[in-house]
Amino acid sequence: MKRQRTIRVVLLIAAAVLVIAAAIGALMERRTTSSAARQRARWVAAYRPPAAIPFPPGEPYTHAKAALGRRLFFDPELSASRTLACAGCHDPSLAWADGRARAVGDGGATLALRTPTLLDVAFSPVLGWDGKFPDLDSVAYAPITAAENMNLSEAELARRLSASTQYRTAFARAFPDGAITRDHVEQALATFARTIVADEAPFDRWITGDKNAIGSAAKRGFDLFNGRGHCASCHSGWAFTDGSFHDIGSASGADIGRGRLFPTSIMLRYAFKTPSLRDVARRAPYMHDGSVPTLAAVIALYNRGGIARPSRAEAIRKLGLTARDTADLLAFLDTLTGDRPSTLPHAAQ
Repeated sequence: MKRQRTIRVVLLIAAAVLVIAAAIGALMERRTTSSAARQRARWVAAYRPPAAIPFPPGEPYTHAKAALGRRLFFDPELSASRTLACAGCHDPSLAWADGRARAVGDGGATLALRTPTLLDVAFSPVLGWDGKFPDLDSVAYAPITAAENMNLSEAELARRLSASTQYRTAFARAFPDGAITRDHVEQALATFARTIVADEAPFDRWITGDKNAIGSAAKRGFDLFNGRGHCASCHSGWAFTDGSFHDIGSASGADIGRGRLFPTSIMLRYAFKTPSLRDVARRAPYMHDGSVPTLAAVIALYNRGGIARPSRAEAIRKLGLTARDTADLLAFLDTLTGDRPSTLPHAAQ
C-alpha cells in the first residue's frame, strides 16, 4: 500500500512538472512571438512613405514646368538623329528603365552601364552609378550632349527648340523670362522627373494595416530582408535605397565605380549606387552592368558573399540561405511591384 502511495505521489509530481514545463514553454513561446512581432513592427515603421515629393526651395513644382519637362522627355528631337528620346532608355512601361543589360545610344552603340530606373528619383541625393551628378538638374544635359548617347550639341538643341512655336509658348508659360536656355531645360526635365513615383504596391498596403495584403512567405522574406539577410543595410527606407555607394563584391575590371572620383579611398573602389527595389521584379537584368540575369541569381550572389577585398561592404558575407529562404525573399520582393505598370506619373497626367 505504501509503495502504491509513493508511486501515485511520484506520478502526480511528474504530471505537475510536465504541466509547469508546458506552461513555461508556452510563456517563452509567447514572449518570443511577442518579441518577433515588436521587431517586425519596428522594421515596418522604417518604410513609411514620405508626405510629399521633395522639390528644391529654388525650384518649386509648377504644372507648366512639369508639362514642359514631360514634352522634352518624350521628344526624339533631343537626339542627333531625331529618333531617340529620353523615354527611349527610361521607358514608363518598363518601370522607367529599358530592360537591357546595357543602354544603347543614338548611333546604336552599346554603352558601358545599365540604364537606372527613374522611379522615386526625387528622393536620391546624388545620381549616377558612380555618383558623378550632384543633383537631378545636373543629370539632364549629360545624356543629351554625350556623343555615345543622344549626341546633340547644346547649340543645336537650342536652335531646334527655338524654331518651334509650341516650345516657345511652353517655355514662356514655365519661366518668367521665357528664355530657351540650358538651365531652363534642366529645370523642366528635373521637375518632370521628380513626379515619377512608384505606384502603390501590396507591401504599401501591408505596412499601413492590411494584414492580408501579402502572404506568409513574403512576411518571412521581409524579416529575412531586415534581419540576417542584411539587405536593409543598403536597401533601406521607403524607396528601398540608402542613396549611397557600396562594393558588394561583384564588380571587377577597369570600372571601379565611385572609386574613380575618389582615387585615394579604399572603401569606394568598386562601389556603385544602391538602386531602388521598387518594381524590381520588372527590371531585369540587374547590377550596374546588367551582368546578373534574374533576382534569384542576385540572391545567390549575395549568399556566396562576393569577392573578398578591402573595399567590400561589411554587410556582404556568406549568408547560409536555404532554398526556402530564397523563395521567401523572392516572394517579398514581388510585393514591391506596383499594382499597375507605370505609364505616366500621376502628377503629370
